[in-house]
Amino acid sequence: MHPEASASSAREHPCRAPRLPAGVAAHCEDARWHRDRVGEAGAAVYRVARPGRADLYLKHGRGAVAEAVVDEMVRLRWLQGHLPVARLLHFEVAASEAWLLTHALPGRTAYQWLCDAPAHMPQIVTTLARTLAQLHRVPVPSCPFQAPLDQRLAHARQRLDAGLIDPDDFDDARQGWTPAQVWRELQRLRPTGHDAVVCHGDYSLDNLLLDAQGRLTGLIDLGRLGVADRFQDLAILWNSLGEFGTDAQRHLFSAYGLAPPDARRLDFYLCLDECF
Repeated sequence: MHPEASASSAREHPCRAPRLPAGVAAHCEDARWHRDRVGEAGAAVYRVARPGRADLYLKHGRGAVAEAVVDEMVRLRWLQGHLPVARLLHFEVAASEAWLLTHALPGRTAYQWLCDAPAHMPQIVTTLARTLAQLHRVPVPSCPFQAPLDQRLAHARQRLDAGLIDPDDFDDARQGWTPAQVWRELQRLRPTGHDAVVCHGDYSLDNLLLDAQGRLTGLIDLGRLGVADRFQDLAILWNSLGEFGTDAQRHLFSAYGLAPPDARRLDFYLCLDECF
């Protein structure tokens, strides 16, 4: 099997069309539906394959997840013109549900490319680092979305108190920890400074698309985009690259232009990410 076909089948599976409002259904006639196994921000994500036409992607959420879909839509519209993102085709909200329909972006995820073409790791990581630096250079005053640390910590505490943090999902470095231990580590590591930039919010290998030449074709899953500390993004990408070795992690910071990294700040944002 071709590597791309294998990677695609691992990420999605055929399914029936979900229940759709008329405005969304009008764009999806005669389509073949595929449910994304990875998902984004808790929403249901589908690839909509239309005969003779380009694929679409549908993101659907209910309740609090519907609010996240709305967040995605407004950030997607704002980021147009700054970096490659999907073009919005249709958006609809009804009661406690939201549907976001976009044109599919070309390319495959950075994770898929690193799995199938490990020899190209330096080029891939350089592209990811330079793209992140480009995003972080977007003028902060132009960004209407904020992701303040106090707010994220308060949300993390709410999740801790509600028993919503699953220790089975912790990274290897914190396997065996309790959520309370992660919280205590957050208090110990909390940075005194804040290097505010426009952050993606979940800058992981699954949310970055590249073509066969290693060029960025798109950023996806933008629901957390906002002004925050640059290490919010750097920590998530650094952690994602750990599966591909320490050379990949070191190359990230040299290509980004921040070597050596602030290890304490990395640890803080990785602990924070365990809460979500």
